[in-house]
Amino acid sequence: MKIIKTNTAPEAIGPYSQAIEIKDSILYTSGQLGFNLGTFDLPNSIEEQTKNALSHIDGILKSSGYDKSNVIKVLILLADINDFNVVNQIYADYFKEHKPARSAFQVAALPKNGLIEIEIIASK
Repeated sequence: MKIIKTNTAPEAIGPYSQAIEIKDSILYTSGQLGFNLGTFDLPNSIEEQTKNALSHIDGILKSSGYDKSNVIKVLILLADINDFNVVNQIYADYFKEHKPARSAFQVAALPKNGLIEIEIIASK
C-alpha cells in the first residue's frame, strides 16, 4: 500500500490521505472538493467547483502515474441535486468518450459548505 501525497491537489482537510494506491495497480482517491488550489477558497458557482474538483482528481491521477482513461468508478456528492445536469455537462467534457461507472447523490451537507465532492477509483 502506498500513500499518495501531491501538491497538484489540496491537502486533506482531515486525518486522511489524498489517495491510496494498492499493488501499483489500483488507486483510490479521497473526496475532492472544489477548492481553488493553494487558497482553500471555494468559488461560488457549481461550475467552477466541479472544474476544480476534477482538476484535483487529474492532478492526483497524473502524480500517481495514471490518467483519466484509468478511472473505473466515480462517486459524486452534491449539495443540491438540481445541479446534476450542469455537473453532467462538465463531467462529459472532462471524460470525453471514456465512461466510467458512476454514482451521484444529494447529501445534507458537504465539508466547508462545498457544492460538490468527487472521488474516484482507477486501475492500470
